[in-house]
Amino acid sequence: SKQMSANKTIEEGLEFIPKFDDNGLIPAIAQDAKTGQILMAAFMNRAALDLTIQTGYATYFSRSRQKLWKKGEESGHFQKVEQILVDCDQDCLILKVAVDAGQCHTGYQSCFYRALKKDSSKELKFIAEKVYDPKKVYKK
Repeated sequence: SKQMSANKTIEEGLEFIPKFDDNGLIPAIAQDAKTGQILMAAFMNRAALDLTIQTGYATYFSRSRQKLWKKGEESGHFQKVEQILVDCDQDCLILKVAVDAGQCHTGYQSCFYRALKKDSSKELKFIAEKVYDPKKVYKK
């Protein structure tokens, strides 16, 4: 069937056909290429993805500000993209990136610096230390 062959193209073909959602966005997970640490989860629209591919540096789409942002444009903590992975459905990306210290705007290396406490449904605990002072980086 036509649907079957379309799925096979998406799932096993070698053509990059990213599937954006109804808002024109695709989730993108940034992962430290060296350590494997997950740094952040964000979204890209077509323009952000194209810029990322063209420049070699991660650009995302901010849903709150409704605009493109090049990671590091304010903080200096850029993400140099070494590889872009796509999942089986082509509706989620992983960006393997080369980074320096402090990828989260809060001062942590990763945006995932808290974890749900074991046997709790709503209590969090810190699992990391800050690596920089955000007040010095973001002059706000």
